[in-house]
Amino acid sequence: MKLKSVRAIARSLQKADVRCLFAGGIAVVAHGYGRMTFDVDVVLQLEPENIQRGFRALARLGYSPRVPVTAEQFADAAVREGWVREKGMRVLNLFSDRHRETPIDIFVEEPFDFDKAFAAARCEEIEPGVTMRFVDRRRLIAMKKRAGRPKDLDDIEHLRRLQQDHGRR
Repeated sequence: MKLKSVRAIARSLQKADVRCLFAGGIAVVAHGYGRMTFDVDVVLQLEPENIQRGFRALARLGYSPRVPVTAEQFADAAVREGWVREKGMRVLNLFSDRHRETPIDIFVEEPFDFDKAFAAARCEEIEPGVTMRFVDRRRLIAMKKRAGRPKDLDDIEHLRRLQQDHGRR
């Protein structure tokens, strides 16, 4: 994953006024546990207009879905529900030839009440005028717990340790 690509993604989404939260490994790093991550996990607010703005913003960076899915299809809640039910789909993977080392996974379902999570998000200015909003620690741990993969369980352990260490100060 390339830092310049992450910055470009955040800049493009912010410029397009896309309501989104960054999750996964990049959020784990933002919360203080330095570890490798190979993609950018994004939770878009799944409102049709927001989805359209998000897809357009990412398309300006050359991003498109790896599978034949349009923004209109992704914006249709019934279509997304079918993907989850019939295919077990959790994320839609986007790829860009200009940002090859930095794929994006967009969640097909909002894994939490988006407005509450947005209000509680950890905000970090990554360059002047560009802010990334990361899923707060409590919700991130819950997401990792649901995923249950060994890497997620390791992330949970480190996030909890950091929280305990922070509480002692």
